[in-house]
Amino acid sequence: MAAKPQYWLVKSEPDCFSIQHLAASPKQTTFWSGVRNYQARNFMKAMHVGDRVLYYHSSCDPPAVAGVAVVVKEAYPDHTALDPQDDHYDPKATKDKPIWEMVDLKLERIFDAPVPIGALRGVKSLAAMELLKTGSRLSVQPVRPNEFATVLELADLQPAEASATAPKKTASKKPVKKKAARAK
Repeated sequence: MAAKPQYWLVKSEPDCFSIQHLAASPKQTTFWSGVRNYQARNFMKAMHVGDRVLYYHSSCDPPAVAGVAVVVKEAYPDHTALDPQDDHYDPKATKDKPIWEMVDLKLERIFDAPVPIGALRGVKSLAAMELLKTGSRLSVQPVRPNEFATVLELADLQPAEASATAPKKTASKKPVKKKAARAK
């Protein structure tokens, strides 16, 4: 018997790797690398093929859920930790003990209009959502099934009205290196 699907949220700055970058990737698929937080890594290790993922644009105005991806490959060693030329290099990681993991994500859907964090905060049934907790900064986090369904419902509400809340670029203090996307 197959396990019940799980739901997740991943965060990315749109200037670094937006959902549009994912859409432009070969086969609309990429590896989700560069996670350097143990709890976020452990959440990725708990992901299974077929799990659905909310794709959240952070560090923009306003931050917003931009769409949905699906896990197409379960956790495996993150090779960027082994590359001294990569921004996510970790000298403690080795080929035998890679420390960090990544998963592969495939685009499922880009919302007609992103669902801004303000809209999420205004929904009582999302009050316990990890994303909305004070101090929650994890780039990978679990989402309850009812929260996932609620975000999808919000995305389907009046897209023309919500398009005015699409994330705008914010000034970066330093240039951001684009995350590489590779087909799987």
